[in-house]
Amino acid sequence: MTISELQLKIDLTFGERDRSRGLEKSFLWFVEEVGELAEAIRHGDKDAINHETGDVLAWLLSVANVAGLDVEESVGRFARGCPYCGKCPCVCKSE
Repeated sequence: MTISELQLKIDLTFGERDRSRGLEKSFLWFVEEVGELAEAIRHGDKDAINHETGDVLAWLLSVANVAGLDVEESVGRFARGCPYCGKCPCVCKSE
């Protein structure tokens, strides 16, 4: 499944509810899921990390749908590697 296919499936499944919720509230749900992923990582629970990673991606796609964005277009700047140095792997100095 491509990112675009998943974005469409998320929209078909949850789009009406997400749009009625609005961008701000959908974003807050996304942030909550990021927090749950952080908690799973902190506890080293691989099954929970797997589950929460899926939730984070689904909610990110929901946010993009409500905002009217195409996620493949949004990430297109990474298609050839690092958007800053242009290399793959990145050779930017890490902080």
